[in-house]
Parts: sequence; structure tokens; C-alpha cells
Amino acid sequence: MLKDAQSLLSNCVSGGCGAKIESDGLAGLLAGLAAGKDDRLLVGYDAADDAAVWQLDSERSLIFTADFFPPMVNDSKRFGRIAAANALSDVWAMGGRPFLALNLVCFPQAMDKQVLSEILAGGAEKITEADAVLGGGHSIYDREPKYGLAVAGIVETAKVIRNNTPAPGDKLILTKPLGTGIVMAALRVGMADDEAINCALAGMERLNRYACESMAGFRVSACTDITGFGLAVHAIEMAGKNATLVLYPDALPLIPQAAFYAGEYLLTAAGQRNRNRAESCASFEALAFVVQELLFDPQTSGGLLIAVAPDEAEALTGLIRKNGDEHAAIIGEVIPGAGKPLIFK
Repeated sequence: MLKDAQSLLSNCVSGGCGAKIESDGLAGLLAGLAAGKDDRLLVGYDAADDAAVWQLDSERSLIFTADFFPPMVNDSKRFGRIAAANALSDVWAMGGRPFLALNLVCFPQAMDKQVLSEILAGGAEKITEADAVLGGGHSIYDREPKYGLAVAGIVETAKVIRNNTPAPGDKLILTKPLGTGIVMAALRVGMADDEAINCALAGMERLNRYACESMAGFRVSACTDITGFGLAVHAIEMAGKNATLVLYPDALPLIPQAAFYAGEYLLTAAGQRNRNRAESCASFEALAFVVQELLFDPQTSGGLLIAVAPDEAEALTGLIRKNGDEHAAIIGEVIPGAGKPLIFK
């Protein structure tokens, strides 16, 4: 969730974005807070990472994150499962294991409370699947429902995985197919077919736990989960200060029909905002319009983007697929910084 706060309302600095997308919005406000300093805070809001990391002792650190949003599907229980999977994901993106969750609820006073019961039940399913426990939460009345979690996780301090430390030479793996935002846009206007809808919903509900557990023992230099800022913006953030990410557009895993819907201009406002954030950080003109839109498409509970040693990429991809993420694919590589943080091959 920290990366979302850091990048909110952000745009690249004029004349180029240097090592990462700079923020002139919320991040600037955060920078001015008198919030105190502590050496035990290993990862805070000064970095656009997935969660905060607090060192507990000589061996272990706490990962802490929060995320919530309004419904993107009509099925209340399914919405709960998706929102919970999305919030839990930040812990796995940093190599940790979630152990405690708190519900975060906004709900209209006049709405049937059975709807809320189903949302919470769906969330509880995913918390249980994550081998975490629900410790309570907080609710307020609001004009529209919103749901998510605050999540605490644990990780060996030496094994914390940052989102912006990819090693040149590494290969890039994406564990879930792209296109959830576009498919949901098609669903809203009655154009999405069952195969596309089912693939999108299954991907959003799927925990990134299994991909994270697959990474154990592999030389992973960086990892992040792909969420509302789309693959392009998250890749730019991953490049960090000293690397350039090279993506292979033809290798991107896609939800069935997502490319067709993009070609029919079933797009999202969030995708356009992502284009605005990324367009001065990379040259997209040579890519087909459909490919561009899939790179900018906001993902809800998207997959992990993993940078791994090149001689281990095939083995890790195969293991991730074996463990249930059947669309996992090698989609690029990391090279030393070459001006733009993101290029295409």
C-alpha cells in the first residue's frame, strides 16, 4: 500500500523521471510530516514500496500494510475475497508471511446488513486460506461500501524483498495475466464473455501466497505486486536508481479477450492516469495501441512481478505454474541503467 500513497496524484518530473516516478501529490505532504525517526523502521513512506517494515529483533521484522476499495463486482462475497486477497498481497510481495488481519469497513447505514455479512465472510475465507487470523477491525458509515484489511506479517530481516532493487542480468516473471480492468469495463457494458469474466475473477481471488512460497530458495533480487498503477508504472518503480527494465510485449500473459476489448476502446480512467504517469518515463509509441493499454491497465489483486537470477528463471516459472499460477511467464529482463527506466524488445 505504501507505493500507492507515494505515487498518488503523481507524474514524472519534466524532462524525464530519473530512477523512478516522482510524486508532487501525497508524497510531498508525507515528506513534511513531523512523524519521528527510528532506525528500526527499515522501510517507510520515503520509498514507494509495498508495505512498511519494522525490525523486531536481530533476526525478524514486522511487515505492516493496509488496503481497501469499493466493489468492482456485484457478488458481495466475491468482492470480500478479492479485497482481502489484494490487501494480503503486499506482505507476500516483500517475501513475508501474513499472520494477523483487521477488517476495514465503510458501509451505508441504510443498506441491508446481509450484504456486509457476505463481504466479511468472503474476506474471512481468504484470511483463513492465508493461514492468518482475524483480530477484529473498524467500521464507519459511508455513502458507498468499501472493504479491505490492515495486515501484519513476519519476515526474516535478511530476506526482506524490496520492490526497487533488481539485479542487472535478472529475468522478470509475471505470475498472473493482465487485463482485469479492461475486462471489468467490458462487463459493465455487457460485452464481456464468460471465459474472460471467469479468468479475471479467478485471478483477482487467487492469493499471491503460492507464488511467494515458490520463490523460497531462488535468488530473487526484487518483487512487487501489480495493482492499480498497472504493469508499466510498477515496472518503472521497480527499475529503481540503477537499472532499466526491458519488457517483451509478445510474452505478456493476458486474460482471454482482453486485447480485443482494449481494441474496442473499453478502457478506464485509471488506465489513462497511468498513461499520464508513465509516458515521459518510457517510449510507448512503437507499441500497438492495444499493447499500450494493457500495460497501463489497472489491476485489482494482480500478480507478482519478480526479478530472479537468469539461470533460475525457467525453473521458478515452472514451479509457480505447478503451484497453481498457470499463466506465469517470463516477460523481460533487467539491464544496467540505460536512460529510460523502461524499454521494450
